[in-house]
Amino acid sequence: MGKLKTKKSVAKRFKITKTGKVIHYGAGGSHLLSKKSSKRKRRIKKAQVLKNKGDIKTVKRLLPYS
Repeated sequence: MGKLKTKKSVAKRFKITKTGKVIHYGAGGSHLLSKKSSKRKRRIKKAQVLKNKGDIKTVKRLLPYS
């Protein structure tokens, strides 16, 4: 069986920790910042842990070698 391909768009947005948690890095924090509130921009900057089990399963499937 051949190698599995990593979904690069997912690799840029998510990281998997050693304990298996999935960290989501804020999307939308690099453009159109003038219309976003300061509170929203601060929230976007922070990394968040995914809690939805279905989303975690999907991300792990798309990142086979992490």
